[in-house]
Amino acid sequence: MPELLLELLSEEIPARMQARAADDLKRLFTEGLKKSNLSFERAEAYATPRRLALIVDGIPAKAPDFKEERKGPRVGAPDQAIQGFLKSVGLNSLDQCEKREVKGNEHWFVVNLIAGQETMGAIQLIIEDCINLLSWPKSMRWNGTTIRWVRPLRSILCVFDGNCPEIEIDLVRTPEQATTADPVVMIKGDKNTVGHRFLGPDLIEVTDFADYKAKLEEAYVILDPADRRAKIKKGAEALAKKAGFVLRDDPALLDEVTGLVEWPVVLMGAIDDAYMDVPPEVLVTAMRHHQKYFALEDEAGKLAPKFIVVANIETADKGKAIVAGNERVLRARLADAKFFWDQDRKHTLASRAVALQEIVFHARLGTLDQKIDRVQALATAIAEQVPGADRDKVRSAARLAKADLSTGMVGEFPELQGIMGRYYALSDGESAEVADAIAEHYAPRGPGDSCPSAPVSVALALADRLDTLVGFWAIDEKPTGSRDPYGLRRAALGIIRLVIENNLRLPLAPLMNGGAEMLLNQRLTESVLEKRAILDDLGLDDQLAVETLEVEVEDDTPFGEVYAIVPELLTFFADRLKVYLREQGVRHDHVDAVFALGGEDDIVRLLARVEALAGFLDSEDGANLLIAYRRAANIVRIEEKKDKASYAGAPDPSVLEEAEEKALFKALGTAANAAGAAIEQEKYKHAMAALARLREPVDTFFDEVTVNAEDGKLRANRLRLLSSIKATMDKVADFSKIEGG
Repeated sequence: MPELLLELLSEEIPARMQARAADDLKRLFTEGLKKSNLSFERAEAYATPRRLALIVDGIPAKAPDFKEERKGPRVGAPDQAIQGFLKSVGLNSLDQCEKREVKGNEHWFVVNLIAGQETMGAIQLIIEDCINLLSWPKSMRWNGTTIRWVRPLRSILCVFDGNCPEIEIDLVRTPEQATTADPVVMIKGDKNTVGHRFLGPDLIEVTDFADYKAKLEEAYVILDPADRRAKIKKGAEALAKKAGFVLRDDPALLDEVTGLVEWPVVLMGAIDDAYMDVPPEVLVTAMRHHQKYFALEDEAGKLAPKFIVVANIETADKGKAIVAGNERVLRARLADAKFFWDQDRKHTLASRAVALQEIVFHARLGTLDQKIDRVQALATAIAEQVPGADRDKVRSAARLAKADLSTGMVGEFPELQGIMGRYYALSDGESAEVADAIAEHYAPRGPGDSCPSAPVSVALALADRLDTLVGFWAIDEKPTGSRDPYGLRRAALGIIRLVIENNLRLPLAPLMNGGAEMLLNQRLTESVLEKRAILDDLGLDDQLAVETLEVEVEDDTPFGEVYAIVPELLTFFADRLKVYLREQGVRHDHVDAVFALGGEDDIVRLLARVEALAGFLDSEDGANLLIAYRRAANIVRIEEKKDKASYAGAPDPSVLEEAEEKALFKALGTAANAAGAAIEQEKYKHAMAALARLREPVDTFFDEVTVNAEDGKLRANRLRLLSSIKATMDKVADFSKIEGG
């Protein structure tokens, strides 16, 4: 079947946008085919820095004919309705209609055979829609046109079944220019493209995808990003091996560099020995983030004095000038880094902490120095719950945690915050635990980042995130939908991982209350000082006036309701924990069943309950008891609705008649006591085992006892007994949240 080839050639597309743009182009085009009633067999999209390409196989030359049906009034309907229907479909009589039965009634139908459109015409419209609908994180206008694209769009190549559809994209000028004599700018589709900007700039005419891909490669363009990526990696590894080194694994950088070149040429450069005493993280950051160079290591994992650079051009001198130029650029950047490294160490990290008073964390949450005060207090409290955490070291680490933000190195390389703090702390003679905590308190930064496990690091990392969450909740800057500018979801997930992976028994509510209290005290102090300054300016020094003023501040503080945020913040944590557990493969309804009980802020305890519940429901007793639970709950709900009465509460044992209901009553009491005791001791599997023993008496009750007895008093008591089944089981988990079965 016919093949479609489409290429959109533009100026350089940012590497981070290419993969998504290729996927979006494929999605938009295939959706357009489906809307046009056109089938296809395969669609693949590719991206290079200058082009998006799409290949679609198996498109028919013409869309199939289809029937369009229109349902009319019933046969025998009033003439007015019949005539109205005929008029709406452009017919004169019912002779052109047919009868069909619909739900026992005959209706008039009009059936029109619609000829399928020619594919060539549909393709033109689909391509125009793709260009107009393709969205970019950032886009631009150019040459006075109104069309928006990531970079100026230069040409369109389109070949369908060996022919070129008549594509003409109108780049309409702005209204101000539309009245001028300037012609309307257009891009017309044809069979031509160009290769590499410098190595293959001449026009290339292509006939199909195979011809297109081959001719592009002859013109120094590797179309498939996977092929470019493989070529870069293979070349870099070969050069590294030849020099006796190993390429440092960096998939993200490899992906980025793949999007920067159409014809990758892998070269090796050298780092001057004068800079090798600078911390390796600084060298790697300078090379990676600023120059897109790959780092090399020796067999021991130590940074090698070499780097890999990927050029986008072949040169007669085999890249010598390119390497020399990159070495020169790197030398200048590393000279700056060495200068900062030497200068920063002339002052202790502790002396730099004073500068945090001048750095605003948030306009409504104070300076970084004030944040550190709060974090230090929180970290000290958390240290009591973290086995092995030395309080004095936690306090020291908290005080120094953000001090490196005032250093020249972090000012130049913000990515190194924390890492440089560790180096400077060690240089000042701080303990390894304190230095490591400074570096690790930012972790985990994301899902792929590892969690700190050292006690001092864990306490500081938890305190920093808790203060951030409490603070932004207090000023009502919460995440909304997909918007989370302060990374609060990431902060909550970081706390969850720190607690779970270190198996910490950490009640969150008291810590949140403590954080809220510190924020409130901070705001009160600021308000009192502000108003005292006003009194001083007015020349008033009456102590009574000052004391009165302080009381007024306490009554009038905007943080007066700050404690109310804790329940809402715990709910936010619960939602984040559900997301985390779902990603770990835990069923969301099991999580919901435990969370529905409420009042729990110990994450480890919550997980233990979820695990015990999952094990119980996977057993035969658990699965059958869940069925009985639902049966009991449904009966009670139906009868309560019918009687307009509630059957909650304990049944009266004196009213019980049958041996089976007496046995169930006794079993419920025993199970409730056993489960309650097990929950108190946090033996949740024992609590589930207590529920499992209800299966036999519950099954027997339903088999032998009639709930809706003629005696109203007996019936009500049996309904309360059924209600007790639900109440007893719901003390362990809300089984109504469990799906399926």
